[in-house]
Amino acid sequence: MSEFNEFDQQGSVPNRDTGSIISHAFEMYKGVFLYGIVAMVIYIIAGFAIQFISGFNSASMMEEMKDAGGDYSSFSYWNVPGFSLYLSLSGLLGILLAPLYVGLIYIVNKYNTKSQIDFADLFIGYKQNFVNILIYSIISGIISSVAMTLCFFPIIFVYPFLMLGYPILLFENATATEALGKSFNIAKENYGTFLGATVVGGLISIAGIILCGIGIIVTAPFMMIVMYSVYCAFLGKPRQLELKK
Repeated sequence: MSEFNEFDQQGSVPNRDTGSIISHAFEMYKGVFLYGIVAMVIYIIAGFAIQFISGFNSASMMEEMKDAGGDYSSFSYWNVPGFSLYLSLSGLLGILLAPLYVGLIYIVNKYNTKSQIDFADLFIGYKQNFVNILIYSIISGIISSVAMTLCFFPIIFVYPFLMLGYPILLFENATATEALGKSFNIAKENYGTFLGATVVGGLISIAGIILCGIGIIVTAPFMMIVMYSVYCAFLGKPRQLELKK
């Protein structure tokens, strides 16, 4: 496990309300959005690679669905060539790229504390608490998947309990279960604010699809910044971590 020095620097902290948290996240994201775009580009390139490996063609599937005349009830996704393998590889990709989310949160804290940012900071999650980040990603993924299979709306009400997980893993070097438990307990006591931040942050994150498809590259990472702002609001500004050379 990597060793880190900690030191205090100035930085902003939002109030414990949805409006203040989202405003804080906006201010933070304006300074780091290029790193968020890099993370999304990496994800998209990896996604295309998975399609190539699995033999799944999403464009072809969309054409088949369009030819169905809008009747999707009889459309069988599992009969689409390569779909099952693509789905499995996509899940694995989501887990392996989870450290990038942590890296973006780390960069945001550096920006907030006015520390110098290096491109390598985006990959700190692969050096700091890597195993627990992967475990947490699996657990949170299972929770989210179960919520979504029940209906779309349950995920909206469940996700607030997961908001603090990644920041806790990074700044407190916690285990996956510790991060999940602490995030759940704090969200439970402040559920209204967490739910508000989740809904508003989520709407902004998917706005890129609604406004201009490719724009999702710019907007999607915003939720990671909201997680950082929520952490600052309820647990205070974390001290910046510096890797020992």
